[in-house]
Amino acid sequence: MAEDLILTGLNGKQLEAVKTTEGYVRVVAGAGSGKTKALAHRYAYIVEYLGIDPANILCVTFTNKAAGEMKKRVVSLLGQGYDTGLIATYHGFCVRVLREDIHRFQYPRQFIILDEEDQKAILREIYDEMGMRLENRTFNSLLNRIGLYKMNLEYVHLLTDVESRIVVEETDTLEQQVIKRYLLKQRKVFGIDFDDLINFTLVLFYDFAEVLQKWQQKLHYVQVDEFQDSSSRQIELIDLVTRRNRNLFVVGDPDQTIYEWRGAKPEYFVDFNLHYPSCETIILDENYRSTPEILDLGNALIKHNQLRVDKDMFTRNPSGIKVIHYHGKSEADEVKWITDRISYLVEERQASLNDIAILYRSNFLSRYIEQGLINEGIDYTIYGGFKFFQRKEIKDALAYLRLISAGDDLAFLRVINTPRRGMGPKKLKALRDFAEAERQSYLETMQENRDSEFVSVKARNLLDLVDKYQTSYHEWPISELAKEVLEESGYMAALRQDGDQERLDNLSELMNAIVAYERINEDEADLDDYLQSIALYTDYEKEANHASIKLMTIHTAKGLEFPYVFLISFNEGILPNARSLEHGKKRALEEERRLVYVAITRAMKEFCMTETEGVNPNGSSKIPSRFIFEIKENLYDRIGVIEESFYEESLSQIEYINATVLGEGPADGFRIDDQVAHPVFGKGVITEVNARSRTYVVKFEGMEIQKPISFDFKRMTKLKGG
Repeated sequence: MAEDLILTGLNGKQLEAVKTTEGYVRVVAGAGSGKTKALAHRYAYIVEYLGIDPANILCVTFTNKAAGEMKKRVVSLLGQGYDTGLIATYHGFCVRVLREDIHRFQYPRQFIILDEEDQKAILREIYDEMGMRLENRTFNSLLNRIGLYKMNLEYVHLLTDVESRIVVEETDTLEQQVIKRYLLKQRKVFGIDFDDLINFTLVLFYDFAEVLQKWQQKLHYVQVDEFQDSSSRQIELIDLVTRRNRNLFVVGDPDQTIYEWRGAKPEYFVDFNLHYPSCETIILDENYRSTPEILDLGNALIKHNQLRVDKDMFTRNPSGIKVIHYHGKSEADEVKWITDRISYLVEERQASLNDIAILYRSNFLSRYIEQGLINEGIDYTIYGGFKFFQRKEIKDALAYLRLISAGDDLAFLRVINTPRRGMGPKKLKALRDFAEAERQSYLETMQENRDSEFVSVKARNLLDLVDKYQTSYHEWPISELAKEVLEESGYMAALRQDGDQERLDNLSELMNAIVAYERINEDEADLDDYLQSIALYTDYEKEANHASIKLMTIHTAKGLEFPYVFLISFNEGILPNARSLEHGKKRALEEERRLVYVAITRAMKEFCMTETEGVNPNGSSKIPSRFIFEIKENLYDRIGVIEESFYEESLSQIEYINATVLGEGPADGFRIDDQVAHPVFGKGVITEVNARSRTYVVKFEGMEIQKPISFDFKRMTKLKGG
């Protein structure tokens, strides 16, 4: 019975993948091609047809959710009673290894796993001990430095040496002192962070040959899902455990690599056949999810990437409607079109709200679409996150404003120790007792007893801030008041110290929302009215059993599918993300393009991409994403007119970004440092690419003054080797 289930319902290439059990195998599995099915059926095939015990099969997935889904599928094929403990994440497998043998490092088997908040708590303690302030580096930047430090595995020996050789020297730089103190505190509690899990396992394998041999002998078959997202350390780990039996089956799609910022190395998957020349490659290129129109759009876009294994996804699904590109004049127009389209899908196409997803590049972008959905009475759920006005930093910011406006106890308790102001449980209890006795609010009690022992020095600073604005806040524009209060309270400084860019982006979007409110209400914009209007959004709740639209980032959407998908805020600077391009240049541009590809291939029946004109927070003009211009217009229907002058301005802005950020001219042009030959001026070097003036600035040999050469001049050529 199990055997029949295992080999049924598979197409030819899936069946080939399932039956290819020996040696090195690479499966290039495109979006919606049934890769999870192939993995689960292959695992079951090895157990049922080859007679291999699951204890001898390691199946690595990237998330606990994916591991759970894999186990569920395997059980459905094989039945109950099998040990699926080695269907796990990389970190889960490492925990399994360390639980058995970490005692060799004089660590207890029940070691503590430190999450990011634990790591930041250690850094806060170090900051306090060293009297460090914000300008001494943010927590995130220090955690990144600690991560870089841990790239050298020798630190594991420092941590596990009984006679610890970690000594903080006066001659150490500030960064070195922090890292050493971090390691000492980590060792004190026998804590292991996520980097350590893999690093400790590798050192355990390298230092104790018998441990490595035990696992090499145990693991006869290894399967790795989403191999393109593996880091160099994870790949090193897999290479070690498979060296004896040489049975490694990797599945992935370089076109869906969207985690390079976490250390993913897609080139390992692309070049897998070079690392293992005997490997067999199988391409799953039949898509079961989307219409031909959606696939054609995705295929056309992703071909612009170079780091990939070439493939064209196809489907036998019936033809559907063309992809839609909506170009609006404002965010309000964009939201109106989206909500109208949703109404059409529900009323005319009998779609459920559960069938619809709205995707965006970053969490802060949900704010304006949330408000639009609420205004239209359309239920929605933030998938994998919080609704905009429920996010901690937004509630904190509004609580500061409410403390000034209303002085209520809930707002007071939310902000009194955010950031920390030394108001511990004893002081707060004394304050509470005093307030109840006097029948006053906490704020009033503190204001009247500011010199009492239950009021800390930093709490007095907060009182000074409230006093400053409590009687005059009506005279301030709300946006300016919010900015001043959040800065003077130390809240923004605390967030910057924490290094959480997403929270800072969310607060920036809150400021945009306040400015939009002020524009709409003009002279009548008032803080009290604004807080009441926001309460309508924060109180908006849906019952759990109601159908609802799903809102999420593209990263969250990976692995999911929906009949109807909207990709919103498809503007240059948002997608591709300007900050990513500045840091990662051309490599980041390819990852941003892959993000769009992932968004497109989530859609089953209909895909809509929307963007608007207007002004960005930094004052620049909003333009459509370059990725829209990369796709031939016959692959989608455009709603909304892009004026010719705006079209040319958009291309000019993209060229300017290419020159200033990516260091290149037009797609067929030259880049900075290219060596060129001019028919009159002779040999030279490109020193600048100026997209504004559409010129290359060239330093020609024998000339003191550099020459501006037009992009349109086609008789200048690139020299070989230049």
